[in-house]
Amino acid sequence: MKPANNLGYLIQHVAAVMAKQADQALQEQLGIGLSQFKILMVLQKNDRVQQRFIADSLGQTEASISRQIQLLQDKDLLTSKCDPKNRRQHITVPTPAGLELTKTAMQVLSELMDPELAHMGQPAFEQLLANLHQLHQIVCQPGKTGACDHQFKTS
Repeated sequence: MKPANNLGYLIQHVAAVMAKQADQALQEQLGIGLSQFKILMVLQKNDRVQQRFIADSLGQTEASISRQIQLLQDKDLLTSKCDPKNRRQHITVPTPAGLELTKTAMQVLSELMDPELAHMGQPAFEQLLANLHQLHQIVCQPGKTGACDHQFKTS
């Protein structure tokens, strides 16, 4: 069997190519990488997560996440302060500039990917989306490696 005929390989390959394109567009247009954008997205949803959670959900090391968070803080896109309830824990939140950049990044990614996806036609796109939602529910069940705690809207 050729790799291109293997569904697992094909999903991984398409995701990797799209991620590389997204990373390049975000770097060129906004000065942040795809991983930094994902960190902003995670923190926008929940500012009380530990770096271990972010690292696990993004498939990166805690050291990598820590470095990227520092870069985002240096760009004034995140702030970090001690938790008044637990002085050993830090609360990291997006700044207003970080929230605005996250919105802009979503637009950049949409402008990048929408024309590609439009080639599929609306019925094929909607079927792909439904199938990916179903696959997400199967793959991201609690207890599985890399499982996430969020659901995507189907409409």
